[in-house]
Amino acid sequence: MSDNSKLMLKTIPELPGVYQFLNKDKKIIYVGKAINLKKRVKSYFQKNIKSRKTINLVKNIDCIEHVVVQSESDALLLENSLIKKNQPKYNILLRDDKTYPWICIKNERFPRVFLTRKLIKDGSEYYGPYTNIKIINVLLNIIRTLYPIRNGNYNFSERQIKNSKKELFLKVFKKNEHSIIIGFHESGDKKVSESLLSENTYNQNIILVREILNGKFKKVKKLLKEEMYSHSNDMNFERAQNIKEKIEVLENYQSRSTVVSNKLNNIDVFTIISDSENAYINYLQIAYGRVIRFHNQEIKKTLDEDDIDILSLVIFNLRDKFKSESKTIISQYNLSKQLNVKFIVPKAGDNKKLLELSLKNCKIFKLERLKQIQILDPERHKNRIMNQMKVDLKLKNEPNHIECFDISNIQGTNTVAACVVFIDGKPMKKMYRKFIIKTVSGPNDYKSMEEVIYRRYSRMLNEKLDLPKLIVIDGGKGQLSSAVKSLKELKLYTTIPIIGIAKRLEELYYPNDSIPLYLNKKSETLKVIQNLRNEAHRFSLTFHKSKRSKDSLKSELDVIPGIGEKTKLKLLRKFKSILQLKKVRKEEIINEIGKSKTKKLIDFLDRES
Repeated sequence: MSDNSKLMLKTIPELPGVYQFLNKDKKIIYVGKAINLKKRVKSYFQKNIKSRKTINLVKNIDCIEHVVVQSESDALLLENSLIKKNQPKYNILLRDDKTYPWICIKNERFPRVFLTRKLIKDGSEYYGPYTNIKIINVLLNIIRTLYPIRNGNYNFSERQIKNSKKELFLKVFKKNEHSIIIGFHESGDKKVSESLLSENTYNQNIILVREILNGKFKKVKKLLKEEMYSHSNDMNFERAQNIKEKIEVLENYQSRSTVVSNKLNNIDVFTIISDSENAYINYLQIAYGRVIRFHNQEIKKTLDEDDIDILSLVIFNLRDKFKSESKTIISQYNLSKQLNVKFIVPKAGDNKKLLELSLKNCKIFKLERLKQIQILDPERHKNRIMNQMKVDLKLKNEPNHIECFDISNIQGTNTVAACVVFIDGKPMKKMYRKFIIKTVSGPNDYKSMEEVIYRRYSRMLNEKLDLPKLIVIDGGKGQLSSAVKSLKELKLYTTIPIIGIAKRLEELYYPNDSIPLYLNKKSETLKVIQNLRNEAHRFSLTFHKSKRSKDSLKSELDVIPGIGEKTKLKLLRKFKSILQLKKVRKEEIINEIGKSKTKKLIDFLDRES
């Protein structure tokens, strides 16, 4: 296995999708599907594999590619189409001409609705393909229950129809819940029998059938519910239950696959996302309603190229490389003028689903590449994040040294502060500092923040230590203003950039700016800032709880005659608080401090209680 494949195994996502194994000649030798791509692909490289076929396959793997889809059904359909197109050497089961079933609305007078595995280009409408034949049968059963629809091989003769001078009707025979079409009838009478169905009414029913097949069940569900309630009121609970089950099927049914659709033919899909250094492109090629090719590409930025310029160049090159002649491109941007090809920027429907699928794969590809860089080149990974933070936070320098402050107290008692330090985006715990607030009494976070900032950086100036490249304050505008006041007093305000992060909406505040900065919730910059804030909060809260516990125990033990400092420390380490001390058995205390001191302690506690 190549180094590239080993790296891919570490970063492949745990999502449903399709994978391809390629040999040294970049030829596809195997295509497979999986509910969990990572687990499935890793299974090929286990040491205990006994299958000779699998062993030979693994020996020939040089590269691994994959595409993510929405569900297992989508993966099955895509796998089928890719195997048929590429005929991989090690795929056996699906190398035949197996096709999936469709529902056809025949292009004819009084259209039939039926199941078929053959797509005939005669103007007929096809819905699917479906991976589960049971779903098709349920759908057709619902349709036939609701509407008298032709489904047999009974065809009208065009000669007979043309020669007919009267209006045509279908003969309908009712059997249980179903309506069966048994032929047609010519009528010139004004009154038409209930067993006869007019062509206009039939065509209206076909329109409703299209809605069902397109997943628009609102009207149908309304009719079914009315029928269900009617049967229920008539005490016909069995029929009511049958209709309820049909409604549930409709609600759970997904009418179309996001991977394939017969309406999407000969289309290219391109999406792009980028960061400060690279752009990531995903390409899907659609032919005959199926995804027949997928390709991911990473582009190294040389200047500050925008996504549109990069995408236009990549589209031209990839279409030329893969000999694509599609006249339609789905993308996030309309580049019709640049490339002289029809572009669609979809807002809804099948086109939108394909765009979302491509974009999802694009994002996953980016994450994989970043993980791979982090493994292979940690320095590059670090530099990329620091540069991204510099850009996002509008800093002059990369924030490779960040300090974050948090205040902790309960109703103004035992007020403490914590300073956590991140170097290159990672916590440096040996540089963390704790502060006991000395000059502030009562609940005043602003004054407490002012004190701790002054103490921290006055000491760093005196000791000539390296100052941070960014200060983060856990709090809103009030805490930030207090910190700024101390920095100004130390003449560091213009030297060290400072921001505040508010917890409610994760907004970032800058001094003298009332409008906060909102970063993308998934941005790496925000994640680093959040990690800083959370770590500062955890560190200060832990320190506060520890101090409160010690003070609580010491304050009462200090007045007990015969209980010295060493004894108090023993009790403190073992029992944490007076409340806990009162709950333990006498023997446990004796084991710690002896009988004599235990008697003095218990006598004191009894008097106090």
